Amino acid sequence: MARLTPEEVPRLKLKWAFGFPGAHRAYGQPAVVGGRVFVGSENGNVYSLDAQTGCEYWSFDAGFPVRTAVTVGPYRGGWAAYFGDQHATAFAVDAETGKLLWRTVLDQHPAAVVTGAPALAGRSLFVPMSSYEELIGANPSYQCCKFRGSISAVDALTGRIVWKTYAIAQSPHRDRKNKIGTQLWGPAGAAIWSSPTIDTKRHLLYAATGNDYADPATSRSDAIIAFDLNTGNVRWTRQMTAHDARTIDCDFPSAMQTNCPAEHGPDFDFGSSPILVELPNDRSALIAGQKSGVIYALDPDRRGALLWQRRVGTGGSLGGVQWGSAADNMRTYVAVSDVRLKPAEAGTAGAQPVMGMGYLVFDPTVGGGLFALDLATGRIDWQTPHPGCNSRPGCSPAQSAAVTAIPGVVFSAGLDGHLRAYSTAGGQIIWDLDTEQDFQTINAVKANGGSIDGPGPIVVDGMVLLNSGSSFLGATPGNVLLAFSKDGH
Repeated sequence: MARLTPEEVPRLKLKWAFGFPGAHRAYGQPAVVGGRVFVGSENGNVYSLDAQTGCEYWSFDAGFPVRTAVTVGPYRGGWAAYFGDQHATAFAVDAETGKLLWRTVLDQHPAAVVTGAPALAGRSLFVPMSSYEELIGANPSYQCCKFRGSISAVDALTGRIVWKTYAIAQSPHRDRKNKIGTQLWGPAGAAIWSSPTIDTKRHLLYAATGNDYADPATSRSDAIIAFDLNTGNVRWTRQMTAHDARTIDCDFPSAMQTNCPAEHGPDFDFGSSPILVELPNDRSALIAGQKSGVIYALDPDRRGALLWQRRVGTGGSLGGVQWGSAADNMRTYVAVSDVRLKPAEAGTAGAQPVMGMGYLVFDPTVGGGLFALDLATGRIDWQTPHPGCNSRPGCSPAQSAAVTAIPGVVFSAGLDGHLRAYSTAGGQIIWDLDTEQDFQTINAVKANGGSIDGPGPIVVDGMVLLNSGSSFLGATPGNVLLAFSKDGH
């Protein structure tokens, strides 16, 4: 329960801060269960903290960075904490002690990673698989590409893989060679970046997929896929953008491109989980936001048939809806990224060198905004533009982080490091905090906040918890977990 009213939100103040030692980014969403906070980190540790004080109960070293949220569920009379790491491995540890219960490698591809939180239903743990192969695919000597996104159903008590289904059914095969003679492969891609959505009523699991990495383009990229919960069989697929095969190599000048697929797609993948909502007249809908800048409502009872669609952003490889929307029983709340980079001179504040493209800096005039859409029709009930990027060099107004909603309030954060609370009634900003600053931490680790990307805040028992410092390109790094409460008490 949130236990936080709209009237109390303007009184939120810092209760405690926890610094991640040896980390340059803070990108795992915290979870609170039984008065404890469970959170992963870039340094490879998963922590269990006291929710009221931030004091550490235990830490577990996974060996690789942990970007996923932690899922807590029953385990043989006790409780287990489940998560995935950046080496395609799923873990279960004792939630009370941090002792390892099991670990299972789910994919052998060297670029495979788990970014979405495992979803628990009964005794089954459903783990999505994504990768960074579209990044390393820019290397002209790299045989791009062979990774395929997947969902693995794992026995939550033993770690045994019950079934594994790839988003792309066909295995990669040899394709053309690039201009320096490196063998290329395909099909590949359709990473599943976010946590799958469980539908026990229909015995289905819904996953949103990313773009293809290679030729030929497939019918399951940039799509919502419905998997059978028991078997993993694909029951239906609804693709929203076809022919979207792309790697970061496609962003380079054409003279440099070696591994860019012939399709040269727009990179309009889905990075956020579909939201299963109930509509009037005993109907349901799946709400899904895409990097194209369009949000969709699909009918789960008619194989994903389109109910409505609404454009809220311009879209792009870093644009549109990136990491997630939220919904209550009336509306869905959608934040827009629409990051734009522009050329800059070396030495310009906030500018970063990007191979083949010189120095780039965020455009402070483009991006951001929060929209409230009627669930049944997609009508825009209200929209609130970003209040304006501050004077900090290299700032972007993009609101790329996932949105969080509680009764009467929506929280949205972004690359400018601000966490803002909006009234659900009309979109007015009722609280605004700049997290891009130094913090005194409960564990005496030097820590600062920065840009906020990926997961948004969680709200539980009158507290708001958020990681600050998920940086990329010119965004500001940070390494702090922040906990806010009414008047800081």
